[in-house]
Amino acid sequence: MTALTVREPRARFLDLIASEWLKLWSLRSTGWSLLLGTLAVVAFNLGTAWDHYRYWFQYDAEGRAGFVRNGMALGDAFTGNASMVLILCTAAMGAVAVVGEYGSGLVRTTFAAVPARGSLMAAKLLVLAGVQSGFGAVVAGLSFWSTQAVLAERGAGLPLSHPGALRVVVASALLAPVCALTGAALGALLRHSAVSVVGSVVLLLLLPSVLGDRRHLTAVLGHATPLHAWQRLVAVGHVEGPYPWTAGGAWLVYALWVLGAAAVTVLAVRRRDQ
Repeated sequence: MTALTVREPRARFLDLIASEWLKLWSLRSTGWSLLLGTLAVVAFNLGTAWDHYRYWFQYDAEGRAGFVRNGMALGDAFTGNASMVLILCTAAMGAVAVVGEYGSGLVRTTFAAVPARGSLMAAKLLVLAGVQSGFGAVVAGLSFWSTQAVLAERGAGLPLSHPGALRVVVASALLAPVCALTGAALGALLRHSAVSVVGSVVLLLLLPSVLGDRRHLTAVLGHATPLHAWQRLVAVGHVEGPYPWTAGGAWLVYALWVLGAAAVTVLAVRRRDQ
């Protein structure tokens, strides 16, 4: 009698996405990180708008008129300090999403159940990008609404239809998935939570801070970082400097970092053992 061989059906990609969704939300740190990150980022932006509201009448008439005329309220919609907090939060969450499985040993079970590592990591990255895009949209939207509501009490708030306002919101929202996927790529390469988070800080914050616009090479390298791309996209009015660049170039930087991070993550898992 010939024994029958029963084959397990291959996991569909939608099944992998559902699995990664459950794994992400099964971590207590996910909800708390998103909540605390939202409060911290919005608080930084709202605090800046509150300062302008509180000390509004300490500025001279020309200063107040220039603030309104030049649309400076957009600078309060998402501040530089808030962008740094956002980068730290999202990069850390991206790194932990990948490294967590290695630390707990769950990755061995996962790879045994789904040998197609590339598809598995692609599903993980899609879930991570989706969650972080939603997080970024909520944070950017709340920041814009709250800061402009405060400034509107002084007649300086701007609507979303104001030229450049929507770009500020979208650029700030998309900064979250860009940095989260970068953190995930470092996590796949380094496979250690603390080292991956520190690497994210160096790559996404420290390195851009030392790449200034005084020389052509450092200016070009700086323009190729997500932080400088975000700064270009949220810039109000005419962009000056010895080496100016376009908003289209900044959007391209976003896209290339996402594609590069995804490629690094998938290749790192495919080419290395557990």
